[in-house]
Amino acid sequence: MTGAEVDYTDVQGLVRFGYKRMTQASYALTRVKNAAAARAWLRSAPVTTAVVRNPPPSCAVQVAFTAPGLQSLGLPASVLAGFSPEFLLGMTEPSRSRRLGDEGNNAPSYWDWGGSATIPHLLVMFFAEPGHLTGLVQDTTGSVWKEGFEVLRWLDTADMDGVEPFGFADGISQPHIDWSQERDGGGGARRSPGYSNVVALGEFLLGYRNEYGKYTNRAVVEADAASANLLPAEDAPQKKDLGRNGTYLVMRHLRQDVRGFWQFIRRQAGVDPMEAERLAAAMVGRTRAGDPLVPGQEAANPGSGSDPDQVRQNQFTFDSDPAGVHCPFGAHIRRANPRNADYFGRQSGLARLIAILGLGRHAFRDDLMSSVRFHRILRRGREYGAGLSPSDALAPAPANDPERGLHFICLNANISRQFEFLQNAWIMNTKFSGMTGESDPLLGNRETRPGCPITDDFVIQEADGLPRRVSRLPQFVTVRGGAYFFLPSLRALRYFADAGSG
Repeated sequence: MTGAEVDYTDVQGLVRFGYKRMTQASYALTRVKNAAAARAWLRSAPVTTAVVRNPPPSCAVQVAFTAPGLQSLGLPASVLAGFSPEFLLGMTEPSRSRRLGDEGNNAPSYWDWGGSATIPHLLVMFFAEPGHLTGLVQDTTGSVWKEGFEVLRWLDTADMDGVEPFGFADGISQPHIDWSQERDGGGGARRSPGYSNVVALGEFLLGYRNEYGKYTNRAVVEADAASANLLPAEDAPQKKDLGRNGTYLVMRHLRQDVRGFWQFIRRQAGVDPMEAERLAAAMVGRTRAGDPLVPGQEAANPGSGSDPDQVRQNQFTFDSDPAGVHCPFGAHIRRANPRNADYFGRQSGLARLIAILGLGRHAFRDDLMSSVRFHRILRRGREYGAGLSPSDALAPAPANDPERGLHFICLNANISRQFEFLQNAWIMNTKFSGMTGESDPLLGNRETRPGCPITDDFVIQEADGLPRRVSRLPQFVTVRGGAYFFLPSLRALRYFADAGSG
């Protein structure tokens, strides 16, 4: 099911590269104060594409818009209506806040940005190799920028050398995008029946087939002079595809209580440092070095240029641990990526009935409705704040202890089916995998829910004996801001820059 070849000159580079070599980054949350000047800046903005260059660039600039941001540029309401409802309503819509776990201390009323009065219009992302960031920002934010935008907030980042603030190796479990579009997402013969880390291009770029073998709904416009430079829609050739080669970007500003995490672990483990490491690893599902708590598998085709350590650390499923003895059912990595597969080749007959009744090998923990291939996200976030080792975290906090955390960024073509499903059904769900009284041990907000007055437990299955229940987990991660953005193609960016200027 090979589709049209991807025009990498039309794709923002963040989708393809992530810019790991550019260890310095800063994010500008801006609002449009002069639409004409803002459009002028956008027409000449040095946005970096997904084209492979040799040598690779030392800097990159990427641009994304909220729905109010597109409106502020003069995008017609009829065009704006073609974007997804989640994007148009925003992250802080009340029922959405409840589903995402943005209640209690996570409520938008406490956010530093992204609440009703502080919704940005644009997210401008600056990436650079060491020593180049300051110059990049200065060169990019000249007089036209200053006339067109006001900066609500600069979000700085930190280079923690591949380790997130709690001290665990990060960025390991990423989907492999099928850029060549060889994967048959519709369930045809070319798709493997088991879990695969290869995911259809259309799950991350609009205008291409997704894991259902369909095209995700997106904004398409009439073919006219204004849309002349846009590509045609593959599923509606008479229309021009405003969404194609773009994607939705979810950003969440997450503060991590590193001292609180390790001090809680130490209280539970007592004086045994090895027990503290084991308990922390059980909550995450990996050791601090990034090794999964379940046995790995040999990679059949790791791909050229793959990091051997990351391939080894990512090449596994939970099939060998059906009782959750090695990796607890509630561990963060089980929730964030259950690594299950749908029942390819078992959609009818006795096998399907057995699976529905929960009588198969994995019993009631199988979920036919949540095959992970439909809910993957591509993470592109960065840490912020000063690093703090687990041993140093045991000391009392000084008066000026800096904030630490993660500027979480993920890319997905369908916010509801990908990011929101993952956050609601897996991360925050106290009934995940047949459990009760637990939310994600790292990201859970510990707020009570109807019919579930306890949400702060964590259960560790023991090979011999009763499960161990760790109770009264504090809230280790607090949301400080967030918004839904659209990361457009370069053609769409030019279309936006011309919106309302006629």
